[in-house]
Formats: sequence, structure tokens, C-alpha cells
Amino acid sequence: MATETKVIAPVGSGEKGCCKSGPGYATPLAAMSGPREKLIYVIAVYTGTGREKPDYLATVDVDPSSATYCSVIHRLPMPFLGDELHHSGWNSCSSCHGDASADRRYLVLPSFISGRIYAIDTKADPRAPSLYKYVDPKEIAEKTGLAFPHTTHCLASGEILVSCLGDKDGNAQGSGFLLLDSDFNIKNRGFLRWEKPGHSPLFGYDFWYQPRHKTMISTSLGAPKAFSKGFDLQDVADGFYGSHLHVYSWPGGEMKQLIDLGDTGLIPLEIRFLHDPSKDIGYVGSALSSNMIRFFKNSDETWSHEAIKPIKVENWVLPEMPGLITDFLISLDDRFFYFVNWLHGDIRQYNIEDPKNPVLTGQIWVGGLLQKGGPVKAVREDGGTYQFDVPQIKGKSLRGGPQMIQLSLDGKRLYATNSLYSVWDRQFYPELMDKGSHIIQIDVDTEKGGLSINPDFFVDFGEEPDGPALAHEMRYPGGDCTSDIWI
Repeated sequence: MATETKVIAPVGSGEKGCCKSGPGYATPLAAMSGPREKLIYVIAVYTGTGREKPDYLATVDVDPSSATYCSVIHRLPMPFLGDELHHSGWNSCSSCHGDASADRRYLVLPSFISGRIYAIDTKADPRAPSLYKYVDPKEIAEKTGLAFPHTTHCLASGEILVSCLGDKDGNAQGSGFLLLDSDFNIKNRGFLRWEKPGHSPLFGYDFWYQPRHKTMISTSLGAPKAFSKGFDLQDVADGFYGSHLHVYSWPGGEMKQLIDLGDTGLIPLEIRFLHDPSKDIGYVGSALSSNMIRFFKNSDETWSHEAIKPIKVENWVLPEMPGLITDFLISLDDRFFYFVNWLHGDIRQYNIEDPKNPVLTGQIWVGGLLQKGGPVKAVREDGGTYQFDVPQIKGKSLRGGPQMIQLSLDGKRLYATNSLYSVWDRQFYPELMDKGSHIIQIDVDTEKGGLSINPDFFVDFGEEPDGPALAHEMRYPGGDCTSDIWI
């Protein structure tokens, strides 16, 4: 297939009216003027740590004027063991802003391993969310054949679309999309025509849609039966991990294009379009190749990317260490993107006002395998070795590497956790099993660019009442730059 897509003219909304009383904000720039975050909902995981406790949703106070600032103020345990909560999304977001009947009430929590999908009520008491209901994995498998749910996005129709990475046995051939109605009842597998033969993704993971360009694009991690046992480079060679983007028509769901990223795009994970719904440009982070790849609709250009080269190392399992880009996001004004290198240990800020030529404007080391005092050392061209300084915060050493990130609406504060997935955490950062995760806050210079650690912010999940927990994705009650899509 070609590596370009047709330019499709924007269409009228055709959605439910133009009333401004729906959830979220009318535009991404309007969202930037929203209120400062006071709470963050954080996925906290016990699955895979050896502690027989359920995963939970933590509410963290991030209001500097609060007496409980920088602490976990509520914990909502799930009713089952072994879920592996991972990503999260909303039942309704800014894509429903024109619908007066829509309400951003339920935080959607797919369980990566068990396959359950929880709906958490955050409206009754935002500081102490409660369980509304859950979708049973057996029902999902029986009705759709899907399992391993990952990314959720709300649709302007009020429905919820969930990407699934395989079937109940961990085979990637079973990957696809699950459609739920507004009360979390299973509607069907896919959306409209998405069950036509040949229109399922090779592998599943993340997705993003841009309605004005009638396009949705999804990424490809790999087969659950491979990655759920830990990372093995041989599984990459054996074809159990992905390197493709899947381009679908929206909302029809026909796969229009299969884009092979080759060696520059091994294991493409998080994907984002620019927030401006008129733009036909976006980026995807390739984890293993450690490249940021720009995608765009153009009749005569191929895909371009900004390469983050592997670092030569010693005392590690391989002679070179990829950065492992496991998360990234774009500021609501489309001026900057930020990404993490989970293995190297740095967070980067790039100015993307010229989307074809990202410019590095900020970089900070907040963990990783190359920090001073650790066994792994980077190797220079001349054979000398070096490591990176990683500061302490409030007297605490930073553990693991930066993983999930979330940006404040105004773009001035970046929050980071350090757990990727319990099996991989145990493999690459075993100390997290005993010491747990943490959340840190990075202050962002939005004028000239630049990143600096907030020395007064550190949430230690190593001190949780039921023992050290793994902290993963974060969400604000009012939405954020990785949950909301504009139409």
C-alpha cells in the first residue's frame, strides 16, 4: 500500500446541535483557559507485584493551597484481583461539547489482563469516586471474541470505543475494537462496517480519530501472549510485535491504508493528532526504534521522523539500549510535544510550530538505567563511559524511568509516573516491586521552552497502606490533552 492518504475536505459537524452546555470545551485553546487542576485520578496496580490486593483508583490532591496537597486522599479498590488496570478514558469529552444532554461523569478503566472494563462515577463526589458498574470479560469474549482492552475514547454519539489487543488466548489475530453504548452495554465488535473481512488490525494498541478528515489511525504493540510474559527480543524477530499504522475511514471503519514503518517504527505505541481538528498532521511514538514519527496527508511526501538514536552501553543485556518511548502528548495549543524515554530516563520537550522540523527545547533526567550509581554505563565513541545525574526530590531517590505523563491545561505543569506494565517493570526495574512508584511534577517554560523539577512535589506510592503500588496513567476530572478530541 502507498504511504500517503487522500486529503478529505472538512465536513459539517452533523452532530447533536451546537449548544455550549455539553462537557469539555468548545476548542482546544478555550481548554487552555480552563481552571487549574486540583485533583488527579491515578491508576494504581498491585497485579504482578506479589501482593494479593486489588488494583485501585487513587485520588491525588494537586492543589497547592490544600492542606492535603501532594498526597493520596482516596483509594477506590476494584472488586476483583488480577485486573492490571492500565489506561483510562471518559464516557464523554469535548467531542460532545455541543450536546446538552452529555455529561462527563464516568471514568472508564479497562483491565489489561482480566479484560474487565470498569465505569467509575466521579460526579457524586469527585474526591471519592465510586464504582458504577463493570463489563464482564466473559460477555465481551462471547459476543465479540475480544480481550485485552486498552485505549478508550468517547464518541460524539455518546458511545465509547475501546481498542482490544487480542482474543482471550492472547492471539493478535483477535484484535479489534469494542463498541459500548452510553450505559456501558456491549453493542458490537467494531463500528458499522468494521467487521468486514480484512479490516481488523494486525496488532492493536492506541488510536485517535480526526472527524473533519474522516480518519482514524491505530497503532500496533504486539501479541498479548508475547508481551504478557515480559520482553524478549526474539519475539520481535518472530513477528509477535508490530510496526504498522492502520488508517481507517471515519466513522465507517474501513481500513483504507496499512502503513509499514519498518525498522524506524518498531512497536509504535501512543498516537496523537494535533488538537486543532482542521489539521491533518499527528505523531506516533515508536518504542523499540525510539523514533518520533510524524504522519500527514500528502500526495507526494513520505513519512518523516525525528530519530532518537540508541545509546551504546555496557553491563546491560544488549550492547545498545533504546530510549523506549512509551508515552508522549501534545500541548493543547499544538506548540510543543513531550515524550519519555523509559529506559534512558529522560523527558523531552520539542517545539513543533513547524511540524516537519521539531526543535528540542527542553530535556531533563528523572530516572532510568543510566543514572549515576547504577551498574549500566553509556559508552562514548572513544570508549569512555558516562552516566547521568538524577536529582533527589524531598530526600527521595527517583526510581524506575519516566513513563506516563500528563500536562496541565495551561501547559505549565507536567506530571510523570514511572510504571509501564507490571511484568516489564519487574524485568527492567525490579526495585519497583519493593519500593513502588511515584509521581513527580515538572515545571514547563511555555515561552522559550525548558523543563525543571518541582522540588516540593513528590507522591510516593511506596508508602501506600497496603504496600508499595505501581502508578500508571493519570486523568483530571475535567479532561485533558490526552483524553479529549475536538470535532
